[in-house]
This record gives sequence, C-alpha cells and structure tokens, in this order.
Amino acid sequence: MRAAALYSAAGSLLLSALAAAPADGAAGAPWSAESRGTAVAVQRAREAGIAFTRCDGRDAPRSLECGTVRVPLDYARPGGRQIELTVSRARATQKDPRNSKRKVPRQGALVYNPGGPGASGMYFPAAGARPEWRRIAAAYDLVGYAPRGVGRSAPLSCVAPERFLQAPTDAPVHPSERYKRQRIARAKAYARGCAERTGSALRFYNSLNNARDLDVLRAALGEDRLTYLGASYGTYFGAVYATLFPSHVRRMVLDSAVDPDPQKVWYRDNLDQSAAFEDRWADFREWVARHDDVYRLGATPAAVQLAYDTARGRLAGRAAGGVVGPGQLQDAFLMAGYHDDYWPGRAAALSSYLKGDARALVALAAPDRATAAGAENAGAVYTAVECNDAPWPTDWKVWDRDNTRLARRAPFETWDNAWTNLPCAYWPAPRQQPLDVRTGPGELPPVLVLAAERDAATPYSGALEMSRRLAGSALVTERDAGTHGIAGGPNACVNGHLDGYLLEGRVPGRRAACAPRPEPRPGVRATARHPERDALKGKAA
Repeated sequence: MRAAALYSAAGSLLLSALAAAPADGAAGAPWSAESRGTAVAVQRAREAGIAFTRCDGRDAPRSLECGTVRVPLDYARPGGRQIELTVSRARATQKDPRNSKRKVPRQGALVYNPGGPGASGMYFPAAGARPEWRRIAAAYDLVGYAPRGVGRSAPLSCVAPERFLQAPTDAPVHPSERYKRQRIARAKAYARGCAERTGSALRFYNSLNNARDLDVLRAALGEDRLTYLGASYGTYFGAVYATLFPSHVRRMVLDSAVDPDPQKVWYRDNLDQSAAFEDRWADFREWVARHDDVYRLGATPAAVQLAYDTARGRLAGRAAGGVVGPGQLQDAFLMAGYHDDYWPGRAAALSSYLKGDARALVALAAPDRATAAGAENAGAVYTAVECNDAPWPTDWKVWDRDNTRLARRAPFETWDNAWTNLPCAYWPAPRQQPLDVRTGPGELPPVLVLAAERDAATPYSGALEMSRRLAGSALVTERDAGTHGIAGGPNACVNGHLDGYLLEGRVPGRRAACAPRPEPRPGVRATARHPERDALKGKAA
C-alpha cells in the first residue's frame, strides 16, 4: 500500500487549547509533553491555515490545489524543528450528479490516507471525477496528503535508489542457510543505512506521530471535527487517532482494517498476512485453472502452481530481459493477491513466457528505474514506521523458527515477507509500545469498517478485531471477495453504505454483508483503481 507523490498565539488562546488537550495514552499521562505539544501545534495550525495554490505538476487537474502544513518533528518539543507535509485538495463541487439544478450543501473536508506505511494520498482528490465518488465529491472537499517521510514531506531514505531496485534477484521458497546469512547481512546494512541517512530524527517516524499530524491537518483545514477515510495501514493510525482524540472525530471510514491488537503489531500481523496470502494465491490459481482454455497453464490449481514453479526455475537460470528473475516474478504475482483486476494480465504474461515470449512478463515485472526514488522512499517509510511502532524479536532464531514453520503451509509469500521486515530485528532507534486501540460506548461517533472476506494484505480477522475495539462501529463485509480496498469500487452495495454514512451519517447496524463483485473476465486486462499499490512491493498494511 503506497503511492507515488503527486508533485513531486495569543496567550489566552494557547491556554484554552492546553486545557482541552487530548489524553495521549501512548505517551504517558494525559498531560504528557506530547499531548501538550500537540495542542500547541493544533492551535498554531488553526491560525495559519493552508495557503492552497494551483498544483505545479503538469498532469494535475485544474481543480486540484496544493499546499503545506507545518508540524513538529517531535511533539514533546513543539517549538523545535518543524517539517512540512504536502497537502492536496479539490473543493466540493456542490453539484448533485443526479440533478444538475440542485445545489448540494457542503459538509466540510474528507481527509484520505491510502496506507503503506509509505503511501501518499496526494492523488486522492482526483477521484472526485469518477462516477462512484461524485456524490461524495459534491458534499466534501476531497483532501489528500503525503504523511511525514513520504514524497516531499521530510522524505526518508535508507539506501541509494539504484541499489534498492537491484535486479534480477532470487526468491527461494525454502531458503538455504547460506541465503539466510546473506539476507541477515542485508537487513543489518539496511537498518544502518536508515540511521546514517536520517540520524536522530529516525525515531519520530511512527504511527503515534502520524495520528498527531492528522489532528494538526484537521485544524489547518479549519475543521472542528475530522471526517476521515483510511485504507489499509491508514485504518490503523486512524484507529490510533480515534483512541487519542475521540471528541475530534465527526465520521470515520476504515477500509480494509489492520488488526490493532497490541500483541500483533507488527510482527504477528505480518505472519498472519503471509498465511492469508497463501489463501489468496489459491484463489488466483483456481481462477486460472477454470480458464485453462484461455491460458493453457493447467486445468487444476496444482497444475497452475507447477507452471509458475517452472517459470521461476527458468528465470533462476536466465533472467528475462536480463532483469526479471524469480524475485521480480514474485513481486509481480504478489500484486494479484491485492486486486482481482491484476489476474488476467498476470496469467497472460505467464502463459506467453512459458511459450517462449517473455515480452509481456518483462513489461509487467521489470523494475521501473524512473520510479526508483519513489519506491525507495516508500520502502524506507514503511520500514521506519513499523520498526519504530512496536517491539520486534531481536533473536534471529525466533524469526527462523516462526517463518520456517509457516512456510511449510504458506510458502508463497512467507519468506519474502520476512526479508522485507527483517531490518526491524536490528533497528537502531528506540521501540515504542503500541497504543491499546480501544474506545468505550459513547466516546466516539459510529465508525464504518469495510472489509473483503478474503483480503490477504489485511486479513478479515483484523476487521473483526477493529470493530470489536471501537464501540458502536458498524462492519460491512464484501463476502467471498479478496480485493484489498473496497470503498468506491465496483460493488454498488458497498458504495451504498459508504454514501449513506458519509452523506447522511447512516450506519447499517452492527453488521451488514454485500455479495461479491463479479470475478474478472479472462483476457480482459482491467486497470486497477489504486496505482499506489504498484509503487510498493506489496507490503503491509
């Protein structure tokens, strides 16, 4: 879940703000330095606002405006170093898409975060042009932003971009001891690189500060209460925000929810994710097998697996186009676990490659040097946030035991997931204890949680846990579906609940279910709705 960047007080008021400072449970007592600093930053942002001007990107729609908001690097020292977060906005059209003569009342700003950690939401306001979003875009200013560390928002880096996208690479399902030692050395070097390039500031890139930044952005937009849509990892720090600032929430949609259980953030969450990707990989293979008349990859899931293993073996001997090895093949097919729309193109490329034509596979899986800097930045933010957020095992034997055991029943993604997160075992910055995400009855307005039942990136159990911890929340489930991120997609039932909630404040009771979207048609290479996921190796949440 990550995205490319869009382009590239008065004393009495301050005392009033401090008197209303939120209880910042993760930072200690309600009157912790961080909560006092947040109140100072919020008041400062409310007074300054955001000076929106036309975005400078050549492809930026004319309706899009861009600006910046200043936040403290360290909320315990709000007068210290400040960083700027880039923000984008499309003003509410106030035009009813069903009746052009009817003016729609503006309801404020809807702030979006696409997840990651490491994704930018700067493209989000352009979604208002899509039919599924026009009713919401009529009532709300659509606001996206690049969180701290992402894009131009005090960007993080851990390694030179050209080294980050080295290719071809291997991806053994059951790695040898020699290969494990190599990956341990790479993880240690990567963690050192993060520290060397960022210095003492590295510790301040975490979910608690992302939530505090969100409150500063709320104030800078002139909103008394936040209306928020978070996807994937955006659901986690959205829930952290709701726990820290429940009285500041107006409406909140959590789409494809992370399991916020402090005992699972983030080591266990990633093990659960690897197990879920195995189920999703099975869904893809079953679909390909049902369409053997089109792809000729085998009429059973086992035969499709054999075809994939054959391709991986060939690529280990000779990289396609000189750059697509088993690692690049794995990255490309991992994306099929995120979105059904990727299925036809992946199946067709694999089929062509096995018949002797590698062009489609190279076009699909070769690293894009033009986006190397953005991909490296997204990876750095992902690593910093997850490593800073929680304790991780520091003994390699624990990682080896858990992932070896899991790979026996879930070989598809287990070890690649482990290598992505292994720098956290050797992380040089202090670790935090995760916030106990939880609200009691009446503390928070009803929250709308959306989830696909077979989502791999954020397994469905996480949505159940999220809705249990946020009292009064409503869970809408897309049954027998696995696309990651379902708001504003092709499912009219899901969108009906989304519109009803954001436009009218209606929730469908404690639980509601929607039938699944149609499966993709073989041979039709649809375009996925979430380009940010292409910038990622497919990590996280």
